[in-house]
Amino acid sequence: MKLNIALFLSMSMGASAFTVQSTPKTTTALNEAATLTRFDRLKKNYKGPTRTTSVEGLDFTYEDFDKAVEETDYSFNRNDVVKGTVVQYDNGGCIVDIGAKASAFLPTAESSLIQEQGDTIENLVELESEMDFQIISDEDENGQLLVSIRRIQYRKAWEKVIAQQADDDVFEAKCVAVNRGGAILLVEGLRAFLPGSHLTGQLPTEELIGQTLPLKFLEVNQEDNKLVVSNRRAVVEQQMSDLSRGDIINGIVKALKPYGAFVEVGGMSGLLHISQISYDRIEDLEKVLQPGMQVKCMIIDHDKVNGRIALSTKTLEPEPGDMLRDSDKVFELAEETAQKYHERMEAERKAREEQAKDIVMGLGDSLDDLTDGDSEDPLADVSDNLDSLLS
Repeated sequence: MKLNIALFLSMSMGASAFTVQSTPKTTTALNEAATLTRFDRLKKNYKGPTRTTSVEGLDFTYEDFDKAVEETDYSFNRNDVVKGTVVQYDNGGCIVDIGAKASAFLPTAESSLIQEQGDTIENLVELESEMDFQIISDEDENGQLLVSIRRIQYRKAWEKVIAQQADDDVFEAKCVAVNRGGAILLVEGLRAFLPGSHLTGQLPTEELIGQTLPLKFLEVNQEDNKLVVSNRRAVVEQQMSDLSRGDIINGIVKALKPYGAFVEVGGMSGLLHISQISYDRIEDLEKVLQPGMQVKCMIIDHDKVNGRIALSTKTLEPEPGDMLRDSDKVFELAEETAQKYHERMEAERKAREEQAKDIVMGLGDSLDDLTDGDSEDPLADVSDNLDSLLS
């Protein structure tokens, strides 16, 4: 009897415990259902319209598209050169489509190697223009890259400059600035230094800015970004190509030395040696020539490679010593005297040729006399004597 009562109580307590634990869950579900409106219940159960897409008539399938996406390489590395299209001007630059996940950005400072004051991005780059761009940064947090046109142009400019130096041709460049040591010029967009000592006919002043000058290279060093040019070398080469021995040129005495005078001839410096000033001996050079004096000289020699010329005034003297007595008369009759000098030199040249021809003909006659005479060896006796001495 006691056992039955205990079993009954145990079963009652278990059922009671089960009922108490399940009640809150049932209540929560009912409460949620009560709070949902009819529209919310319909919205929760609505899955949207079922769409069916036909791929008939298409040239590719979804599998082909997935494969093409997998094979497309979207990796862009710093310093890569890629094709791109300018699609939009933006604050401080423009947006460029290079086929990346996000558009690239071209800053105004990187849009061109040559930029003048006041240039804007609209002046430097055209919309919808396709060109090469160099990537100059890694992707930022938005996946955007920075690109440059200037660095591509910079590299090509150095290639052109190195080729020009190898050819050693004369080229022209515009002066953009001056300083105490010389001038700055733009050569293929690169800044080149022109030393004042290599500037011909003028000083490196503000008046030089904007002028276009003929130049030749003195030094080209891409590693040190060093470019040095010379105006004097270019001028000398151009003028030397038009000069010949015997030409009469005008010049200005620039300096006097114990051995002669330096005369500027169209930007070149020629030497008028003291022995070439007059046929008479010169005791005091300053009594004959003075710095700044206008003179006429004859070119008697030139070195086109180094741009040097040797000058003479004594070849222009009507009478020996005229340079000491009346230099103005020498310069006034320079062309006439030079013509007579050339005629005299030509006559002397022909006389030397005739004299040389006579010598050659005389040698020919002597050889003929030797062959027409005794056919015995003229050195036979000498050989016999040598043999007797050696035996």
